[in-house]
Amino acid sequence: MTLVVVIVVVLFVLTVVVKSILVIPQAQSAVIERLGRFRNVAEPGLNFLVPFFDRVRARIDLREQVVSFPPQPVITRDNLTVSIDTVIYFQVTDSRAAVYEISNYIIAVEQLTTTTLRNVVGGMSLEETLTSRDQINSQLRGVLDDETGRWGIRVARVELKAIDPPPSIQDSMEKQMRADREKRAVILNAEGQREAAIKTAEGQKQSQILAAEGAKQATIMAAEADRQSRILKAQGERAARYLQAQGQAKAIEKVFAAIKAGRPTPEVLAYQYLQTLPQMAQGDANKVWMIPSDFGKALEGFARQLGVKGDDGVFRYEPAAADVPDGRPEDDDDSIAGWFDTSTDPRIAEAVRAAEAVARREVGGPLASVPPMPEPAPEPVRPVPAQLAEDTERTQVIAPPPRPGGDEGGTELSDGRPQG
Repeated sequence: MTLVVVIVVVLFVLTVVVKSILVIPQAQSAVIERLGRFRNVAEPGLNFLVPFFDRVRARIDLREQVVSFPPQPVITRDNLTVSIDTVIYFQVTDSRAAVYEISNYIIAVEQLTTTTLRNVVGGMSLEETLTSRDQINSQLRGVLDDETGRWGIRVARVELKAIDPPPSIQDSMEKQMRADREKRAVILNAEGQREAAIKTAEGQKQSQILAAEGAKQATIMAAEADRQSRILKAQGERAARYLQAQGQAKAIEKVFAAIKAGRPTPEVLAYQYLQTLPQMAQGDANKVWMIPSDFGKALEGFARQLGVKGDDGVFRYEPAAADVPDGRPEDDDDSIAGWFDTSTDPRIAEAVRAAEAVARREVGGPLASVPPMPEPAPEPVRPVPAQLAEDTERTQVIAPPPRPGGDEGGTELSDGRPQG
């Protein structure tokens, strides 16, 4: 019997000790009631209670808690229903208020979040709802923090996890986004084509400018080459004509000198005239050739006029002493020496070098200016040689002297021979 009493006493003492000691973990608190009334809030650590009088009403987690609520249907201002998932971050700051001011603060926060969210989103359109998450979060946090403060709860953050519009609206939004992307693609493609066209036009402009510069330089070089060619050709033709005229003059002088020295008789002149007649008749226009009947009288008159009657009764030409050439006239070689000079004028060579330097110059841009070509100095006009002037004067027709009054009034032929 004594043993049973001892055992009962020991169990009672153990029970009293267990009920007198309360250990609260860190970041938690416990609401203590004594005989049904609030006594205090047990802090983390070792706490002592009055056995059988004090009891723990509730244990409160003081850490920040995260609660994700299920999607809530919300109607926007443009009468579209969207489903919104919310996530709330809150923390219990007053354990007594969280226990005694609200029966279940988790459900209270959920319902308050739903009603506040509907009020906030109901004043926005769908596009504003989709693009104004930060604004909605701020408004929700402000309302929840004000309302849950008396519950001993501090709302730290409110986040919209998802906003899901109806499927038809999603399809329309996808089509709109696809159209916007296609629009941007078309705009970018047009911009690329525009840039390509501008670059191509600039390249063609540069090419045309360079081609025009090249054509200009080529024209200048061709004109200069043609000018030099004409000058050299004119100089060569002038020298050739002079040499030809000089040769003809010398041939005529030699022929007349030989005729004067040979003292021709009328028979020789007549024979020479007969040899010349076939050559005169070789022309295409000479179909019929008439020999004058008074040909013999014309030769006789010519012989009487120019000749002297000899001992044998034949008239022969006797040249005067002044008419007999005493030698070959000397040519004025110094006056015509420059005619056969084929060297290039220094001024022309300088102008050609300047044109080639401009043609090889690199064009810097479309507005790069090319310096004008230096104009070559005009070639001085060379004076006409005195010998050429004298030869020109010699080509004039010299009329024969009048006949002495032995023959009756006859006319002269076109070559100076008397007729009849």
